[in-house]
Amino acid sequence: MSTVELDEYQRRALFTAAPRDKQNELLHLVLGLVGESGEVAEKFKKWVRDLDSDESRIDRAGVAKELGDVLWYLAVLADYLDLSLDDIATANLAKLADRQSRGQLGGSGDNR
Repeated sequence: MSTVELDEYQRRALFTAAPRDKQNELLHLVLGLVGESGEVAEKFKKWVRDLDSDESRIDRAGVAKELGDVLWYLAVLADYLDLSLDDIATANLAKLADRQSRGQLGGSGDNR
């Protein structure tokens, strides 16, 4: 399988997305993102409950599938808002590098 750049993934994800003008599509995308993120958490809840948090027993394939669904919703939601995944990723890395250079990776709040 070949490597896909973020913006290319975003463009390709749109082939399976509903049209922007579908009623309540923005809400559908936001709730889908939250729901799929919850499914990632659910995998880990079961790992803690049933597998004693043994890292060698994490359902990596299942987690990867759910993370793929998270990525799809993220890509389509970003497109709906006219945002590029490449731009989002680049800005996020710059923000984190700035925080690291100032010793502010820990803590909370957007304006650290």
